[in-house]
This record gives sequence, structure tokens and C-alpha cells, in this order.
Amino acid sequence: MISGGLDIGGTKIEARLFDEGMGLRDSRRVPTPRDSADSFFAALAGQVAWLRAQAGADLPVGIAMTGMVEPETGLAQTANLPISGQPMAARLTEAVGRPLPVMNDSMALAFSEANGGAAEGAAAAVGLILGTGVAAGYCVDGAPAPRFGGIAVELGHSGMPGRALARHGLGLFDCGCGRVGCIESYVAGPGLTRLAAHLGLGALPAPEIAARLAAGDAGAERVMAVWADLAAEALEVLQMTIDPDVVVLGGGVSQIPGVVARLTAALPARLMPGVPQPQLRLARFGDASGVRGAALLARRIAEGTLPPV
Repeated sequence: MISGGLDIGGTKIEARLFDEGMGLRDSRRVPTPRDSADSFFAALAGQVAWLRAQAGADLPVGIAMTGMVEPETGLAQTANLPISGQPMAARLTEAVGRPLPVMNDSMALAFSEANGGAAEGAAAAVGLILGTGVAAGYCVDGAPAPRFGGIAVELGHSGMPGRALARHGLGLFDCGCGRVGCIESYVAGPGLTRLAAHLGLGALPAPEIAARLAAGDAGAERVMAVWADLAAEALEVLQMTIDPDVVVLGGGVSQIPGVVARLTAALPARLMPGVPQPQLRLARFGDASGVRGAALLARRIAEGTLPPV
């Protein structure tokens, strides 16, 4: 069965068509409308129509997007799209003729990687996005874990432990969510820039830190050492609450050379004695893993092997 996925971000809506073996057949990107819900759903309808045209028939289509859809109300809640408070099932039915399964993008990453990816065979797998933000998803035995409020594993908006901040003389950084001291503020890409400024290097963007690191720059090495210690503290929060056996890393920060090795080395010092260390791996399907997860979700629902969401 062929299937399609939509990856919805703040700047683009990407449609991808997958063949029976989940190999990519074609893809198309359009800008994400930011002015109104009407234009947003019209853009979704256009992408679904394109997938149908490429497939030559109707097909299962799933959506991966930031934010969440509340299970009880069906209302979307997201900070980066013009659809908060919108009834997703009703609006999708109006736009494309039927509701489409919607999955948080970090949950879609975890689901994709637990099925043919870097977490294949894991009993409990976390997909951790380290990019412009920090978020995670969770799968048990290859299936998305049920959640009460529809949120994913919002690790990025948990507080960074005070003991970690004290080790490095750090204060409470402001977070985009309106609070202070969130893990995301230190560990996401913009967090690297803040750490560089704190260490006296100036507000270096993450790509420049990565370039300096590759050139053997000692300052960049100090930034990454502090970052790894803080990121390991965040992983300890995951391990003490969810206890996954595999954590798959995605997002731009995960692509900095040596990140998996750094975190693997930094984590033992942060874990409570006796707590087993999870395996850390890079996402096998890269930045396409989320949309692949959405397409796989739609396919499994159509086959009847997963319940509708």
C-alpha cells in the first residue's frame, strides 16, 4: 500500500509520497500560510490533492506537525501555526473530504525510527529532536504510547535542574514559552549561542560553533563540553521518568559531528548509580523521519493494525 505524509512546520508544508516498502517516490514543498486558518487548510488541501494526483488514486495520508491535538476536544494547540483552537477533524474533512490522522512531529520521529529505523526492535524508544527547540516522542513495542492530554514528551519545557546551572555558573535563560530556565533554552540551537556568549566567545550561531569545532578551536570545544553536560542532565530526566532503552537523536544540533559520542561519554556522570544507560543513536531517516512516521501511521490505520487517532 502506498501512502503519503505531510510535514507541517512554521515555514513549509512538505508532502512526501512513499511506496509499498516505505521508499520515497516523490516530494513537494509549499510555504506555510501564516495569515489565517482558512489559507492554512487550503494549502493542506492542495498538498493532499498533489499526493492523490501522483498516486493516481486516493491513499492514506498522515500529518506530522508541531504542537498537539487534544484527544477529548479534537482542538489543535500550537504556537507556530495559525490553527490553535481549530477543530482538526472537522476542518480536514471540509478541506480534503475526510479527517486525516495527526501526530506530533517528535512522536512521528519516534514512530518512524522504531519501525525500520535506528530504534527498530527497542521495547521503549524515545525520539529526541535537538534543533531550534527540544522535544521528544515515545513508542512502546513499536507503537505510539497513549497519552492523557495529547502532548508528546515535552522535555524541552521542563526546567533545567539547578545543580546543572550551578556547575557552570549559569543563570535562568528566558524561554520562548514565556517562562525561564527551560531545558530548551540551554540545549537547543539558540542555547548553544547563549552558552558561547556566557563563555566569552560572543553570540556565535550554532553553525559557526560547529565549523570552529571542526577546525579544532578550543573555545568551541568548551562550549560543546558545557552543552554535553547540560544535555546529559536532560537525558537523565528522560531516563528517570520514561526509562527508554534507545534514544534516537534528530534535528540540526544532532548533526554536529561527534554529538552521539559526546553525550554517551557525558551521561554516566549524570545518572544515579545503578540506572542503566540507554543507547544513543542518530535518526536513520534524518530530517525525513517525521513525515515518514506520519505516512506510516496513516498506512497502519488503513490496514487496521493501529486504531484511529
